[in-house]
Amino acid sequence: MPAKSKKSSPDGLKVVAQNRSASYNYHLLEQYEAGIVLVGTEVKTLRDGKATLRDAYADVRRGEVWLINCHIPEYQPGGPFNHNPLRDRKLLLKRREIEKLARLVQQKGLTVVPLRLYFRNGRAKCEIAIARGKKTYDRRQAERDKESRREARDAMYRYRHR
Repeated sequence: MPAKSKKSSPDGLKVVAQNRSASYNYHLLEQYEAGIVLVGTEVKTLRDGKATLRDAYADVRRGEVWLINCHIPEYQPGGPFNHNPLRDRKLLLKRREIEKLARLVQQKGLTVVPLRLYFRNGRAKCEIAIARGKKTYDRRQAERDKESRREARDAMYRYRHR
């Protein structure tokens, strides 16, 4: 029996890349799971756990959703058959979801950001979210809330373990 990856969970989920700054920079309103159209060398690179979502975003064009600026490096043994690392990749969603995304993105201040790339039961998936950008004071408030929760948790730990 093959050894399990330390990133895989019991439900067949293997996370490849996460956009950790998304929740810091945006208010995440709704989340969707989308399939992603990849070429062979991209799949091999993702299975190696190499991808970056830092500057990526999703866009709705002519009734299709595209993942833009997602960096998946070239697969080294791919040779001349390699892919372009920053090419636009099509996301697979239901028509009703695409129409809803298109409506929401037209509203001022809303965008679609990718949260993570992962494999679910061998299929590459991308979790995306409708997001509204945070103002600077919102970020500072979120940092204060996070710090106060951490201090409360540490105080409870110290109280229980004295």
